[in-house]
Amino acid sequence: MNTFSPITEPIRQQLLTQLCDSLDDAIFILDSNLCYLSVNATYEIMIGYHEPFLIGRPLGIYAAEFLSDQERTILKDIISHLNHDGFYENNFAMATRYGRTLNCHMTFRQMSVEGTLYHIGMVRDISAEIQEKEELAHLLNYDPLTSLPNRKIFLSQTSELLLESYEEVVVVRLNIDRYRILASTLGPDNVDNLVKNFVARVDQLEMDNLRCFSHFGGDDFALLFEFDDAHMVRHQLDRLMQICERPFSLDNNVIYLHVSIGVSYFPEHGNQLTDLITKAEKALNYVKQHGGDDVCWYHKRLKDVNGDSLQLESEIRTAINECQFIPYYQPKVVLATGETTGFEALVRWQHPTRGLLKPIDFIDAIIKLKLTFELFCQMSMQIAKQLSIWQAMGFTQHICINADATEFSHPEFFDFVSSLFTQHFIHPHQLHIEVTESSLMLRHASVKQQLNAIKALGICLALDDFGTGYASLSYLQEYPFDFIKIDQSFISKIVGDRIQLAIVKAILDLAIALDMKVIAEGIETEAQRNLLVEIDCTYGQGYWFSRPITADAATEMLSKERK
Repeated sequence: MNTFSPITEPIRQQLLTQLCDSLDDAIFILDSNLCYLSVNATYEIMIGYHEPFLIGRPLGIYAAEFLSDQERTILKDIISHLNHDGFYENNFAMATRYGRTLNCHMTFRQMSVEGTLYHIGMVRDISAEIQEKEELAHLLNYDPLTSLPNRKIFLSQTSELLLESYEEVVVVRLNIDRYRILASTLGPDNVDNLVKNFVARVDQLEMDNLRCFSHFGGDDFALLFEFDDAHMVRHQLDRLMQICERPFSLDNNVIYLHVSIGVSYFPEHGNQLTDLITKAEKALNYVKQHGGDDVCWYHKRLKDVNGDSLQLESEIRTAINECQFIPYYQPKVVLATGETTGFEALVRWQHPTRGLLKPIDFIDAIIKLKLTFELFCQMSMQIAKQLSIWQAMGFTQHICINADATEFSHPEFFDFVSSLFTQHFIHPHQLHIEVTESSLMLRHASVKQQLNAIKALGICLALDDFGTGYASLSYLQEYPFDFIKIDQSFISKIVGDRIQLAIVKAILDLAIALDMKVIAEGIETEAQRNLLVEIDCTYGQGYWFSRPITADAATEMLSKERK
């Protein structure tokens, strides 16, 4: 039979002492003057001082006159609560002996034993909890890629500034142009690095009066300024646009970014947050609809423009479905003889009510709606049919169609182009593709692979608008072009401008060295044509020979030449 043996007081005290020493929470005992009487091992480790050093020292370790104002305030608050309630609890930062700051939860209890007053303190390190909360708050309020404030913070800071500011508050909305093309061509990791490099450049500008630079995600940014005169922000935005004139180097790719910017400001465009954001975004959309790479300040007429764009979108989608887009053909000729060697296909819209429309009326909307591949396919099928007709008539002239990075990056591009030859029984060398420089500015392996694959089919490739970009010479070395097309900006001044003439001569010499042919664009006068013949430029096109014409008119032209 077991007999119950009550614990003796000395053993009880010893067990409680051992328990206190082994607890994860730090414990200390203070006298009535808040001086240390005893501490457990956890407290020694936490604060960095051993018990013998602490005994007799005040709670702040040093005398009150040596404490900071904040420490004296906290100590006064503790004493006040203990005297009034006998209890105190709070979170605060505590400095250790080694200079580390701990976030702690501390409680004090006032106790009396045999008439003597004591204070028992318990401290729990909550640094990890605080850090987790801070990290969560950062995730909720800052973009994880760039660490910039997100849309929530931008709206909050803009709202506060509108309430507090006596100056003009400027809201700027910014998008990176061609972002989807960049993302699909470079891949997610590289495009993320590109965005981070862009943000770093903007930060380096250290723009005056910038109150917030925010990343809404992807290609979407916002900036908040405060000026005596809102128009003083123009200089800052000019500097921002200029940073894109220098290329970004990324994973052996040389990339030129372009940005679209929309601006509104208080009080001119309203005093409510939603009004200013909406109007800045309308201005941004206007820039994007007109090709991007520009700055637009909101004005009342934009409301009508944006309303018209909805109607235009509906009409364009109908036009794609009903094949209203048709090719017009501009002849390419042998300059010395005038013989037609081929045609460049230029898109026109046979609008059911507005008549024949040129690209300036719709091409930006096509790009914005991401229908460029559909347009390319519709044009290519009509061109292939026309080549088949001409082939049956004994004509061997080629037709050239323009392609851009959007078409190249489409997963069905190569298969579609390949199918044209089997469906229409045309020779590959009769189809030429002109590559715009924007397709090559990405300088990514996938673009090069597509061009090599197209070249392998027997299709001829031409670099359009040669000389207008930043790196055209490197393109000639890297990509398999058959033709160089000299941009009309050089041809227009070739007569009477020795510098332009020297540039054209240099391009001709370069083409000979690279075994490439040259086509001069934009020939509008006999003098230009004669001078080009004189310097041995073989091919050309322009209004001097013919404007773009219908397929029937092109057929008639070829028939007359054969006679």
